[in-house]
Amino acid sequence: MTRFTETRSSLRGALVLAICVVAADQALKWLILSRVMALPRVIEVTPFFNLVLVENRGISFGLFGAGTLPPWLLVGLAAAIVIGLGVWAWRSGRPLVLLAAALVVGGALGNAIDRLLRGAVIDFVDLHAFGWHWPAFNLADSAIVVGAGVLLLDGLFARESVVK
Repeated sequence: MTRFTETRSSLRGALVLAICVVAADQALKWLILSRVMALPRVIEVTPFFNLVLVENRGISFGLFGAGTLPPWLLVGLAAAIVIGLGVWAWRSGRPLVLLAAALVVGGALGNAIDRLLRGAVIDFVDLHAFGWHWPAFNLADSAIVVGAGVLLLDGLFARESVVK
């Protein structure tokens, strides 16, 4: 296979992954909102994991929340990040970068859809242990964190030059 064909195939796979992240995120949020959390409550699943219903009107972990920033501004920021990251990953042509970018893009789009439809991101995973409590999050947030982590590790340990 030529480099162009490999890049095109990787790009197609990345696009499918991003779409799957968005679809899975939205499906889980629909399930939580319509079936599990019809009456807002905390559901203890394990001693360290609860299902909760949180409307995050801010950015990461509720920063700048409570209506400080309008949803359209956060959606615009997400769109700019999606476009910039997509172009950068496409230009790199590296399968790992495309995969990681697809996770970030899928997560960003999943949360942007929430902001457009509901004015807030729906978070429902609540982890806690030994007196520590992590802020509630969702599948889109997880995809963003994993994708960003892979991009960071790739940037630190990649063998081939990133600058062309």
